[in-house]
Amino acid sequence: MIIYDENAYYAYAHIEQQRKRLLRSKETLQQHDYGTGARASEGQQPKVITRSVSDVARTHLESPKAGQLLFRLANYLTAAQDKPLTIVELGTSLGITTAYLAAPDSRNAVQTYEGAEEVADVAMEVWRTLKLTNIEPVIGNIDDTLGDHCPKVVDMAYIDANHTREATLRYFRQLLPAAREHSIFVLDDIHHSQEMEQAWHEIQAMKQVTSTIDCYHLGLVFFNRHYLRKNYRIRI
Repeated sequence: MIIYDENAYYAYAHIEQQRKRLLRSKETLQQHDYGTGARASEGQQPKVITRSVSDVARTHLESPKAGQLLFRLANYLTAAQDKPLTIVELGTSLGITTAYLAAPDSRNAVQTYEGAEEVADVAMEVWRTLKLTNIEPVIGNIDDTLGDHCPKVVDMAYIDANHTREATLRYFRQLLPAAREHSIFVLDDIHHSQEMEQAWHEIQAMKQVTSTIDCYHLGLVFFNRHYLRKNYRIRI
């Protein structure tokens, strides 16, 4: 089973070396906080926070277990479709999960959205070190950039941006027209707050969604009409 696959794939060790480097980094950066849902187009400026790279790595990076699940899902979809995938990530951070999404096949196109340019610069250095050339960063407030850049077809999406009900549902609905029967959408932190749990339940109830898997930290969403309409719960 993909979720419980314990094989150590070739890319894992190289990506985790980059995580360790980031955790040791003494570099500082300025991070724009769009977490309140403020829109620059409405004249509301995001907060600018100065933080160390090591602090961002310690508090914001997904766990190796979650990143490696994303790798396996992308790897499975690539093999099942027998063609390159279009993958969208909302919330690049320092680029570790992006690397897990991009590493299974260099033909896949990974489009990742990040609000802070300095954060994206650190992520791009990670990708250069890993020799991953199939990643396209989109910099700016996702509220403004997603509508302009979203691909027409999204085979896999990873949503890890503004953790509010309103923003999570908005992003999901923006991506939904690009979903196909084989697509898999993954949501981060579905039990992070009451708002996120509410958003998760509303997504489960959408008519386009056929089944979901609650992994306690990540939520997997499927659209295949051949799947039994059911919401599963599995601990990883």
